[in-house]
This record gives sequence, C-alpha cells and structure tokens, in this order.
Amino acid sequence: MIRRKFIKYVPGLALAGFLPSIDRYNNKSSVKDVIIGHGTHQYKVDMNWGALDKNLFPVNDCHEMIQDSKGRIVMLTNHVKNNVIIYNKSGKLIEVWGTEFPGAHGLSLTVENGKDFLYICDNERHEVIKTTIDGKVVQIFPYPETSGLYENKDQYIPTESCVTSNGDLYIADGYGLQYIHHYSPNGELINSFGGRGNQQSNFENAHGICVDNRTGTETLLITARMQNKLKRFSLLGEWIETIDLPGAYICRPVIKRDHVYLATIWSNDGSANSGFISILDKNNRMVSAPGANQPQYVNGNLQRMYQTMKIFKHPHDVCVDDDENLYVCQWNAGQSYPIKLLRI
Repeated sequence: MIRRKFIKYVPGLALAGFLPSIDRYNNKSSVKDVIIGHGTHQYKVDMNWGALDKNLFPVNDCHEMIQDSKGRIVMLTNHVKNNVIIYNKSGKLIEVWGTEFPGAHGLSLTVENGKDFLYICDNERHEVIKTTIDGKVVQIFPYPETSGLYENKDQYIPTESCVTSNGDLYIADGYGLQYIHHYSPNGELINSFGGRGNQQSNFENAHGICVDNRTGTETLLITARMQNKLKRFSLLGEWIETIDLPGAYICRPVIKRDHVYLATIWSNDGSANSGFISILDKNNRMVSAPGANQPQYVNGNLQRMYQTMKIFKHPHDVCVDDDENLYVCQWNAGQSYPIKLLRI
C-alpha cells in the first residue's frame, strides 16, 4: 500500500474550485488527518475501513448498511457470493452470508421480542424478504398484485422499507411505479399511495423511506431523489410537507437522535462521481455536508449544493453508529468497500 500526504480540507479552497482528489478506488493510497464536514458535524476520513480480500469477499455495489443490536455493522451488497457482510466497528470481518439476492438493494432492521430481523429489498426478485440476523428467511412480501396498480411483477422494483412501532411495514417502489405500499405485520396489503408524478403527493424516484418519531408522533420521511426533495407523509399516506434540497440527489433518510443523515449519490446538476453526505438538524435544515460546500440559506431557502472534495463517488447509504460515527457505502464505485467517517 502506497502512502501519500494530502492537503487537509480548507473551505476557502473549495470556493475557489479546488477539488482535492483521494484515490482509494485504485487502492493506491490511505488517508490520514483529512477533515470534512461543517459546524458540529465534522469527521476524520478513514478510506481503508472494512477493506477485505476481494477474491474471498467480493462486492459489486455496496448498497446499504445498518447497526444491529449487538453493535455490529451489517452491509448489503448485490454480489451473490456474500450478500451480507458483517463487521465490528473497527472494520474487522465477523461473518458473511447470503447467495440468493442478486438484486439486493434495500436493508432495514427491526427488533421483535428482543431479536433482530432484516428486510432485504431485491430489485431482480421483485420482492422484499424478511430474514433473521443470520440469514434464515422467515417471510416474503411479493409484488403487490392485489393493489391493482401493476400489470406484472416486473413493474415493481422495491428499493427500501421501514417498520413502524406497531410492526406495520412500508415499502417504497423507488425504481418501479413509485408507489408506497403499506402492509400489516402478517403481510396483508393495507394501502398504496404516491405514484409517479409532479404533485406534492407524488414521487420521481421514491428511493428511500424511514419512520420519523422525533416529535413523538410517527410519520414517514420519503425521498424524491430526482426532484431533490425529502417528503413527509402521515402513516395513512397523507402528504404533510416537502423539504427542498437543491443540488442534493438523496438516497434514504437515516435518523439518529435529532438529525437526519442522507447519502447523496450525485450533486449540483447530477453529474457522475459528485456525491457527498447531507446532514439535517431537528428543523430539517442542512447543517453539514461532508464532501460538499457549506450549506447556506438565503431568505429561508437552501442554496444549491455541490461536491467540493473528491472523496466520494456515488454514496448510496450512510450508517450512523452509537458513537455517531458514519459508515458510507457506495454504488458504482469500483467495487470498493465502505468509508468510515470518525466524528471529531
């Protein structure tokens, strides 16, 4: 491994159009003492966290990550040699499993009677699979034929799911017809809402979804990625508000305490390799953007966001651990392993 020195991030350089480049993707460097982010949310970059022998533990796209009840970091990839890779927080491999999820895309966790369960959204299987934390399949949610919205299962391409406190499941059809489907715990379809369109209640790429209970009342935060928007809905599917994030093509929202974290796969005009991380406060205002320009509001409106450091290629998800460190997995990033951001 060749080690090189890199310039520490200086905001003024970004404003001048200076884009420091960190080449982790060709395994030519490791990085120390690079600080990114703004205000209270700044991080030291560890580009080598979780790197494994690619011959033994290959990845294609590293789509999503969660932390389980034991504090382990669980990552989902669409490589069928090992769909699920489990690390400790230091990046040491604990175990791998999964060979039957060729379109593995969305990963969410729920705890039932003290036991962890995973929900895996599979693009190619056109269904959502519930498993134990060690990979035993316990339930399958097929395409919602009874909704009457689909001619066939190929139109249904789920990208993410979330579970409410009463066990109800919501699935976002982010690459299909853009509907959100609400299920009971036993798999009964209760409601479908959203759909593709430009109205407040519609989506263009409903890529991610999560339950937001920061105010004490559960609501849904759902991304409209191609519109640079984050939308809030009631559990009944009623639109409540839209949060505009110009220049930020966001993936799923992840909530930790009062903040919302979003991997931002592209930025500015949507160019390739231009991602960063978006962090919103309890008022849903962007307060930090690791890898991007400092968020600024003019007359209450967020100004357009854009990448200022070439650390990330296509961030697809961010996991926030119990120490509020971040783990960033990426799509179409040279089959690279996650990046860790150590909060300082």
